[in-house]
Amino acid sequence: MIATDLGITVINGDACEGKILEDAGIAKADVLVAVTGSDADNLVACQLAKQFFRIKRTLARVNDPQNEKPFSQLGVDVPINSTSIVTKIIEEEATLSDLVTLFSFKKGKLSIIRVSLPDNSPVAYKSLKDIRIPSNSVLISILRGNEVIIPKGTTILKPQDDVVALTTIENERELFDLLVGKLEKLD
Repeated sequence: MIATDLGITVINGDACEGKILEDAGIAKADVLVAVTGSDADNLVACQLAKQFFRIKRTLARVNDPQNEKPFSQLGVDVPINSTSIVTKIIEEEATLSDLVTLFSFKKGKLSIIRVSLPDNSPVAYKSLKDIRIPSNSVLISILRGNEVIIPKGTTILKPQDDVVALTTIENERELFDLLVGKLEKLD
């Protein structure tokens, strides 16, 4: 069971009901993230969290791209347009790009990026504790085949890993160069 494997509490219920949110411990939460397949449910859960439980920050998955602006207007702090993210991943695969920006937020100051490590990556076969990640950057996950790895200091990066990271826009290039290596300019 996933709850046991990850050592987490799982509440099975509808987050559009205040009682379920209370059972989940919303009183101790700083952020609510709603990621169901229903835009209406995600919006209601975020609005409940903000209006009744005084949650400071809400993030919601937006399945219909036309709902992104209304979500913002109705108080969701970070509407995450899943269609745009999938589109960007498809664009990356189609263009063979080494870096794709999955999502930008904080008015374009932060981004979540995905970088595929080449065979000659300067960080290949190194543990994260031995790598100097640029300031204001953090590795979120590593996709290795069908496996999702939550990075720790002892995690070793391998060629062909897809690294998902959060970074400031100005540090994207530095993080890319660290993971992939500096690309030489052709004259």
